[in-house]
Amino acid sequence: MDLGVISVRYARALLKSAVEQKREAEVYREMQTLAQSYLQVPGLRLTIDNPMLGRDKKRMVLETAVGGTPTGLTSRFLQLVLKEQRESTLQLMANAYVTLYRKQKNITRGQLTTAVPVSPETERRMKQMVERKTHGTVEFNTEVDPDILGGFILEYDTYRMDASVKSKLNSILVQLRK
Repeated sequence: MDLGVISVRYARALLKSAVEQKREAEVYREMQTLAQSYLQVPGLRLTIDNPMLGRDKKRMVLETAVGGTPTGLTSRFLQLVLKEQRESTLQLMANAYVTLYRKQKNITRGQLTTAVPVSPETERRMKQMVERKTHGTVEFNTEVDPDILGGFILEYDTYRMDASVKSKLNSILVQLRK
């Protein structure tokens, strides 16, 4: 069976239960933390997939990976996943939950990359602009990348506006080479 289908089914069931219990935002934060833990700790997947590690030890590791003390719903979800021996797809489940939650709540991810740090006011205005364009809530991240030399790069959904000095210089360089 397709691992993506399994992951989405588990994520949908978790979201449905979370909505019924009015805990979807808490579970969302925990699933985000779990997904980030898989990315930031390369050994996590190997540890969870290790057949020699007992179910209780895996549960303790996973509860730590979701942020320490998970909600009762998340704890029961992790127990179910371990009981059904689906822990190898847990990262996919966490990512699927995050995606489903964002879709349900009309949340868009946005990224502003600048050469130097921007003021909180500038960041707020850019976030508001994206919220007006998407008609929803925006989870906005700001990143400083001195390599772009100046200007900014704004990304959200499938939109990318590159107003960086680096891209303009590269464009001029291409024109000069013709």
